[in-house]
Amino acid sequence: MSFKNYKRRREGKTDYAKRLEMLKSRQPRLVVRKSNKCVIVQVVEFGEKGDKTLACANSFDLGKFGFKGACNSPSAYLVGFLAGKRALKKGVKTFIADIGLNTPSKGSVVFSAVKGALDAGLGGKMGDVADLKRIEGKHLSSEVQGSFADAKKKIEVD
Repeated sequence: MSFKNYKRRREGKTDYAKRLEMLKSRQPRLVVRKSNKCVIVQVVEFGEKGDKTLACANSFDLGKFGFKGACNSPSAYLVGFLAGKRALKKGVKTFIADIGLNTPSKGSVVFSAVKGALDAGLGGKMGDVADLKRIEGKHLSSEVQGSFADAKKKIEVD
């Protein structure tokens, strides 16, 4: 089967070969997307009529927990953590990471989000690709570090 004729492949938006392999696993996907302003994490399962979103969270949801949303490692971790907690409430136990066309590099924002979902209690496979110091915001101001810890505690309770 050739994927070269599909419009989303020509536009560089979808890697259909990678998508097909993920769908064959029959596990829900943890879809992580980042933009210039926010990080979006969704737990999605395949359906014949289209994918079904089971749980989702984005950086703007973190305002309810006292953390200002942005597109950095601490916010990505918290968004993944929040999406993981919401997915657990829906009965999801495991996932397969879907980082899309993002380049998989150690310490990236997308892997911080995956680490957050793992720490929330979801099961999945991931090597040591997230830096704990960056996730906790040690490279940022002490104000961000404090709000990160407070937001994580509030999400755990929620």
